[in-house]
Amino acid sequence: MATTVTTGSRARVARRIATAAAFGGGGIGLLGVAAVGVLLTEVRLARRTVGGSSDVPPCADGRYGTAFEEYGDPTGRPPLRLGFLGDSTAAGQGVHRPSQTPGALLASGLAAVAERPVDLRNVALPGARSDDLARQVELMLADGQEPPDVCVIMIGANDVTHRLPPARSVRHLSEAVRRLRAAGCEVVVGTCPDLGTIEPVNQPLRWVARRLSRQLAAAQTIGVVENGGRTISLGALLGPEFEARPRELFGPDNYHPSAEGYATAAMAVLPTLCAALGLWPEEERPEPARREGILPVEQAAARAASEGGTEVTASRAPWALLKHRRRRQLPAPETADRPSVTG
Repeated sequence: MATTVTTGSRARVARRIATAAAFGGGGIGLLGVAAVGVLLTEVRLARRTVGGSSDVPPCADGRYGTAFEEYGDPTGRPPLRLGFLGDSTAAGQGVHRPSQTPGALLASGLAAVAERPVDLRNVALPGARSDDLARQVELMLADGQEPPDVCVIMIGANDVTHRLPPARSVRHLSEAVRRLRAAGCEVVVGTCPDLGTIEPVNQPLRWVARRLSRQLAAAQTIGVVENGGRTISLGALLGPEFEARPRELFGPDNYHPSAEGYATAAMAVLPTLCAALGLWPEEERPEPARREGILPVEQAAARAASEGGTEVTASRAPWALLKHRRRRQLPAPETADRPSVTG
């Protein structure tokens, strides 16, 4: 169990999963049969300790950055449209105020950087797996709805815990990215978080959870980048910062982030979100001093899965740009607990 998974082996497995996803293959087993009995025993023990909130996440849909409306936009540009899709993390489960959800935090941050209002629409569903993304994309692109300028997808944790075959998981995500890109949306995907950092989970389940979640994150990255999206690894969401400060960054159920935890994750996502719209003040080139580079996409994906907050975006095929963008403190959502609902 102490054997570490090398970047090279993770890259090879991620490429196999992504290839199987692209060609309609089935699941690729990442664990031997002998591990299943131990794993199921540990799952039962973990479920006694790790909670699962049944609270409905607060609705944060509405307009952010309304202060910019007072001054008007000399170019006549309408508000930016931000869409959110995914699971309970995307929905903001675990907090009680709209202003604490990742959607509200990122809408406010995007408005501050763009200096124009942002309309947020969130169709994420707690408990969702990647096979629910087709339904969510339908909602986001429904007739009469203006397609978002950019969509954020956070998905993957439930795929691991509910044993959705990784090739199927990546296939559903890739198709969602492809449909959104075809509709003119930029897409940023927060890949599967590192489930090995959930504090009450013991070994060997912790080791297994870390391996499976990082492998899925790497495969997701390949599928997303090859379909025109960008990824940001959310090992930072349940990663080193959470591992060091679990009492502050996990919520009461020991699984979903707290308000401070969502803010930490949102700060990692904001630079990539803004870069997708050409709004971030960093060039689209690697800075070697910051351990950035242009790599084969599977190698970039494997490295990103091991380090939270790492962005991967397409370069000239089959290469990808790996970036560690500088973070910026998020402004407090001006809508606070009462988001303004737009028509």
